[in-house]
Amino acid sequence: MVLEEKDVKKFEQMLIEQKEKLEADLERIAKPTSKEGDYETRYQDIGDDMDENASEVEEYVGNIAIENNLEEQLKGINNALEKIKDGKYGACEECGADIALGRLEANPAARRCMQCAGK
Repeated sequence: MVLEEKDVKKFEQMLIEQKEKLEADLERIAKPTSKEGDYETRYQDIGDDMDENASEVEEYVGNIAIENNLEEQLKGINNALEKIKDGKYGACEECGADIALGRLEANPAARRCMQCAGK
C-alpha cells in the first residue's frame, strides 16, 4: 500500500499542528538553542529564601524531564516531516514495509510498523 497524496497531506498537516503545539509547550519552560529542535530549560529565580530555592530546584528538575520528553516528540515529528519531503513517509525504518494507515492516524510520527515496534 502506497499512501495516497491526500493522506500524505492530511498527515503532514497533523504533524505541523503537533509541531506548533510542542514548540509552544517547550517555549513555556525552555528557550531554543542555536540547534534546530534543541531547547535549554529555564531556571526561574524565585527568591533568596531556602524554601524558595528548594522550590526553584524542584521545578527546574521537573522541567528538565518534561523538556526532554517534548524534545523527543519534536524530533520524531521533524523526522516524519523530512520523510514527507523526501517521499519516504509511511515506510517502516526497520523492515521497509508500509506502516498501516490506522497506525499513522494514531501516531503520524510513527517510525516502525506494528510488527517491528513490538520487537
